[in-house]
Amino acid sequence: MVYITRIEHFNAAHKLYNPKWSKEKNEEIFGKCANEKWHGHNFELYVTIKGIPDIETGFVYDAKKLSAIIKEHVTEKLDHKNLNLDVDFMEGKLCSIENLVIGIWNQLVPHIPPSIQLHCLKLYETPRIYVEYFGE
Repeated sequence: MVYITRIEHFNAAHKLYNPKWSKEKNEEIFGKCANEKWHGHNFELYVTIKGIPDIETGFVYDAKKLSAIIKEHVTEKLDHKNLNLDVDFMEGKLCSIENLVIGIWNQLVPHIPPSIQLHCLKLYETPRIYVEYFGE
């Protein structure tokens, strides 16, 4: 089994805010991330697929095609958007990085060819914080 990772980038704004809580509790739990005026990040998305290299091409999967899938179904929906207001697959969810990576996984899975498997997503919110998700 060979693993290959494609890295894509997007910028997006959001705020962490639970509408069931008071403003004070949101600020206590989420700090600056509960800012009413929003805040943004330069996200780095690592998409790792796995499979057996094709005999004729040597590829597990064409990286340009993988990039096109990611752009169409993820980055075009997220780049320069407000995650709380503009992204259909985040509607009704708290816009944490954990929920975002699960949403991204669910956007990609239906478009991954059966000859390969989506193995892992790694989503960097900042250079010091990221999540990994394996679809579990």
